[in-house]
Amino acid sequence: MAAITAALVGELRARTDAPMMECKKALTEADGDMERAEEILRVKLGSKASKAASRVTAEGVIATYVSGNVGAMVEVNCETDFVTKNDDFLGFANALAKAVAEANPADVAALSAVKLGDKTAEETRTELIGRIGENMSIRRFVRFDTTGKLAAYLHGTRIGVIVDFDGAEDQVGKDVAMHIAAMKPVSLASSDVPADLIAKERSVAEQKAAESGKPADIVTKMVEGSVQKYLKEVSLLNQPFVKNDKQTVEQMLKEAKTTVKSFTMYVVGEGIEKKQDDFAAEVAAQVAAAKQA
Repeated sequence: MAAITAALVGELRARTDAPMMECKKALTEADGDMERAEEILRVKLGSKASKAASRVTAEGVIATYVSGNVGAMVEVNCETDFVTKNDDFLGFANALAKAVAEANPADVAALSAVKLGDKTAEETRTELIGRIGENMSIRRFVRFDTTGKLAAYLHGTRIGVIVDFDGAEDQVGKDVAMHIAAMKPVSLASSDVPADLIAKERSVAEQKAAESGKPADIVTKMVEGSVQKYLKEVSLLNQPFVKNDKQTVEQMLKEAKTTVKSFTMYVVGEGIEKKQDDFAAEVAAQVAAAKQA
C-alpha cells in the first residue's frame, strides 16, 4: 500500500482543484497512482455536484457584458467568499453575462441550456461544483437592448449596475452608474417607487408620529413629510449627486444634456437567507472525518 503523503494530496488538489479530503480518498483508492486518482475524481464530479446542490449559496459575484447597445448583467452564487476569487468561477460568470447578451435566453433555465464553448452552461456549472466542492447557482440576469447607450459599473464583484441613457458624453453614464452603486436608489423617479415600500415607510412614520402626542392634523402632516423625504432619498433623480452634492442627479443630467431611461442594480445575495455555520463544530467534524479516512 503506497503512502499517501500531504505532498501527494496537495499535488492532486493543484491538478484538479478538488477538496483535500476527496483528493486523499481518490489517492487511497488509486494506491498512490496520480493519474488514476485524477481519473477517479473526474468520474465523481457529477455525484459531488448532486451532494452539494442542497447547500445555501449566499455568496457570489456579479458580472456584466456590454457590446454596443446590447448588454447584460448576471448574478452567480456560491457558498463561500473564497470561491468568488477562483479564476474558473469568475470566468464562468463572465461567460454567462456574454451568453445572456448574445443568446437572449428567456429565463435561467434557458440560459442553463446555452452553450459555453463545447458544453452547456449547466454542464459547466456541474463540473465546477465537482472540482471546487461547493454548490453554485445562476440566480438572475437582466438584458438590455437599447437605441441609446449603456454604461456598466462593478464595485468589486459584489455590486453591479447597468444604466441605459441618451447623451453625448459616455462619462456621464459611467458617473451615474457609480452613483447608483454608492447610493442604491430603488427607482428612477419618486413616482416609480414600489407601493409596498411606500406603505412600509408610511407605517413607520405613523407609529413615530403617534408617539409625539401632537394633534391629528399635525400628525398627518408629519407622516406625509416623512414619506416625501423618503421618496426623495430613494429615487435616483432626486438624490444629491455623489460627485457634487450641491446639485441633484436630475440637475446634473440636465446640465449635461443627458437622459437616463432606466437602470438595474444587483447586490450579491440580496434577499437570500444566509446559513449561520458553527465554525468550531465544522472544524471538529473535519478532524473526525480525517481520522476515520
